[in-house]
Amino acid sequence: MPQISGNTSDLKPRQLHKLKNLSLRRVRENAVVSQEFARSLCELSHELSRQIGVLIDRQGHISKILVGDAGRIFIPELPRERSARLRGLRLVHTHLRKEPLSEEDLADLTLLRLDYITAVTMTSEGLPELFYSAHLLPGTSPGYTVEDPARPGRIREDFRETLDELEAAFNREESRLKQASPLPRAILVGVYTPEMRKRRSPEDSMAELRELCKTAGIQPVREIIQRRPVLDPGTVIGSGKVKEISILAVQESTEMLLFDQELSPAQATRLSKLCDLKILDRTQLILDIFARNARSRDGKLQVELAQLRYLKGRLSETDDNMSRLTGGIGGRGPGETKLEIGRRRVEEKLARLERELKSLKKRREINRKGRQRTGIPVVSIVGYTNAGKSTLLNALTYSEVIAEDRLFATLDPTTRRLRFPEEREIILSDTVGFIHELPPELSRAFEATLEELGDSSLLLHCVDASDPNRSDKEEAVLEILGRLELLEIPRITIYNKCDRLSAEDRRLLEERGDGVLVSAQTRMNLEVLLDQIEQSLWRAHIERKKEVPA
Repeated sequence: MPQISGNTSDLKPRQLHKLKNLSLRRVRENAVVSQEFARSLCELSHELSRQIGVLIDRQGHISKILVGDAGRIFIPELPRERSARLRGLRLVHTHLRKEPLSEEDLADLTLLRLDYITAVTMTSEGLPELFYSAHLLPGTSPGYTVEDPARPGRIREDFRETLDELEAAFNREESRLKQASPLPRAILVGVYTPEMRKRRSPEDSMAELRELCKTAGIQPVREIIQRRPVLDPGTVIGSGKVKEISILAVQESTEMLLFDQELSPAQATRLSKLCDLKILDRTQLILDIFARNARSRDGKLQVELAQLRYLKGRLSETDDNMSRLTGGIGGRGPGETKLEIGRRRVEEKLARLERELKSLKKRREINRKGRQRTGIPVVSIVGYTNAGKSTLLNALTYSEVIAEDRLFATLDPTTRRLRFPEEREIILSDTVGFIHELPPELSRAFEATLEELGDSSLLLHCVDASDPNRSDKEEAVLEILGRLELLEIPRITIYNKCDRLSAEDRRLLEERGDGVLVSAQTRMNLEVLLDQIEQSLWRAHIERKKEVPA
């Protein structure tokens, strides 16, 4: 029997019986609502002085009966069907005050992806007077169309044909969007408090989020920037803004919301329920990029460890994220809930990954000690992601390390030997790129890799000279180096990509005199850089040679 929900606590048994009888009726498939059914609905609504709504499936069966108050009805949570453009349910409800479809009605139509929504107004005797209907319409703004009100006896009898046309229109719109871009579509959301805006401007932060989307293969279709005194504890952006963005997501045919901050597990769950979309945060996006780009066994282990640490606090009773990790005999865990089993599996895998990483760490320590015994200096290239570190390594050592114009193109540390005159040589090392507010899970997972920077005799701080936010990114790298206690190591600042600067900008940067201007792409000023490296590493030796008389 269909469920009766809502404001039913003080109804008389006779009235409840009428509601049950109403739920057993069936509406013709080709009509939004039949004349006879609408009359019964209005008579009962008039008697109760409350709005009554019914959810009807495409076969004409009553799915739910909803009892509200004089001004509105309350729709319970419906099954989630993200794959379907239309839910397969239409809502028919009464309006006691002869008002047309309200903004709330149209929001319900959009957010719940109903086939149709119809409001029936009544005469003073409780008979149907006007039928107000609306349905979604793809590729338009605001994403729906409101039909002219219809009088009793003039209700459309082509409901099935209309639905078929709508489904075809949705399919055409989906095909058009896929042809334009096959990438998943997302709305970017950034919420910034005054304290956050002091550290970095919202525009700069969102620009970096767009670059992360480019690397991850996501197409941003809209950007929402909200400035708040404090973040909303439940939804970050507030329930009203959630509703507004959810409607926009339907209109733009997007499937995910991407937040420019880390969400708590409770916030992500609540947002997902409220807007029925996939919710991602900045940390998840960076973890996904790292997972795509890690190629070595070491890198893959570190990324997997970071992902599991992030997932650990986000397991719920309904999650099946870990269902494929173990199973069968010995993996059922008698007496354990699904949540406990998931957590135990995560703990087991975390312990195993940490053991493997410790083993790899010991191997790296042996390699480091071997390098130290040879006395060969280690020079490490550090810098913000996509500053051109791998291109610089290739240019200096004539190597072919992967170098692409995207964030985190290379994750695995790469070392090459570089020979200088007088039988001198160094080991040049390329490290993982830094980024503002690097997720703590990644910082912990990559700490073994970053530890190797401590053995460097010299750091080459590679900066993208053409980046308008160059200063902010320089400071972010220095802040990370400070946290790693590496600021005491001698450092050369390299302003890379200076071939993209105008002559005036290049002159101003040269006048500062705090770094070397180079272009790894065109090999400009690489000789000057090599001289600087040689002087920094063997300055004492050079000075002694000068003191010896000829």
